[in-house]
Amino acid sequence: MSSAGPAEPADNTRALFPTLIYDAALGARGVKALNRELVAEAEQIAAADEAGQDWSESRYPGGYTSYATLDQLQRMAPTVQHLARHLTRHALHYAEALHWDLQGRSLVMSDCWVSIMGQGCGHPGHLHPLAVVSGTYYAQAPKGTSGLRFEDPRLASFMAAPPRAADAPDALRPHVLLPARAGRLYLFESWLRHEVPPNPVKEERVSFSFNFVWE
Repeated sequence: MSSAGPAEPADNTRALFPTLIYDAALGARGVKALNRELVAEAEQIAAADEAGQDWSESRYPGGYTSYATLDQLQRMAPTVQHLARHLTRHALHYAEALHWDLQGRSLVMSDCWVSIMGQGCGHPGHLHPLAVVSGTYYAQAPKGTSGLRFEDPRLASFMAAPPRAADAPDALRPHVLLPARAGRLYLFESWLRHEVPPNPVKEERVSFSFNFVWE
């Protein structure tokens, strides 16, 4: 009598403690025109922000970011203010997907900054302390530019586990790279470690990153 083989994993396993990434188009009218305005505003901000240029020269080589100097663009840049209203709507949808009980409080955008990444410019692995939702919106993303790379938050606990197979689904990979596309945004819980690999193309990638707090 032959013995039955092991059951397929889908028959006797369940997924617990998932990490949900929100991936959506902005869904705004005239998004192409909005992106052009955002890129123009980003260039104006970069040209006027001498302190940010100096900071970026040593800490963000190959690009510019207002992270250290102008990190509340949603309060001072008109086009970013318009973008922030759309992003807040998406953040609330994300909170629903996470089944958060906001208890009558709000998700409020606490900061927003622009990054212009030239060839070779990247951003090493990090997270966003003190926030609850973080994200990135792409106003300009040339073909081939680097996207957003997420890290499995359980890596430190894997110990002696075998490596994942090359054809493992995204949900089981230790790192997942999501592409950058103009008009698209990603939201994630702020504790999730992520990075931006160096931009391999000559054209600049323009993105707006932001945090939401619960208050």
